[in-house]
Amino acid sequence: MDAQYNPRTVEEVFRDYKGRRNGLARALTVDVEDFFRQCDPEKENLCLYGFPNEHWEVNLPAEEVPPELPEPALGINFARDGMQEKDWLSMVAVHSDAWLLSVAFYFGARFGFDKNDRKRLFGMINDLPTIFDVVSGKSKTKAPSNNNHSNSKSKSSNKMQKTSEPRAKQPKPQPKEEDREDEAPDAGQDGGAIAGGGDEHGETLCGACGDNYGTDEFWIGCDMCERWFHGKCVKITPAKAEHIKQYKCPSCTGTNGSGSNKRARLSS
Repeated sequence: MDAQYNPRTVEEVFRDYKGRRNGLARALTVDVEDFFRQCDPEKENLCLYGFPNEHWEVNLPAEEVPPELPEPALGINFARDGMQEKDWLSMVAVHSDAWLLSVAFYFGARFGFDKNDRKRLFGMINDLPTIFDVVSGKSKTKAPSNNNHSNSKSKSSNKMQKTSEPRAKQPKPQPKEEDREDEAPDAGQDGGAIAGGGDEHGETLCGACGDNYGTDEFWIGCDMCERWFHGKCVKITPAKAEHIKQYKCPSCTGTNGSGSNKRARLSS
């Protein structure tokens, strides 16, 4: 679909892979309602494409024979109403993972990657959760914790909020209400979040795009499945999160991330 884009180095191919992967993961999680609607079984054979710019598209297969790039699974729409939605999404995720690998190693073969290049490319790819892991919840990650900040609300209050500004700019974050009473010397004791108390930021992955936790990014945790998401991935801003009481992610609500009955969790 975008055959004119030809990454030539291992790093360029990996960036291409990651962009396509993020687009496909978004289609099957954050944008799942829109994706489901577009996969009408009454239409012709449809494919799910991911693009390097992290966008996705449901469309007919390429007309060229053979195609310029490997093609994704054909006819994903036909099985939509014949199985449970969760199982159908998992099936599409598995085929999407296979397609991503085929595209990446197509570029590797085309531009003469040697054994070490191929090994390095696979290592970079293998460090990311698969789309199936993200969709099925197998990449369910521990909530972010920060040794520089203790949790700002207790578990019993059923609310958790942290400053979204870097610690260097706020050496003394202003807690709300009983924050000071609930602060512990080590944030790891309470996990820093209701979802599970991870000890290392590197183990925390976004439930939508699968990218690692970043201390300079806004995150929000789902109260149902206890997965964490970039605010940008679920279209929640820090300002909007201030008014959220209980947060349910798109997979748990079947929406695109908006609603009034939600709980916010902010991390810095």
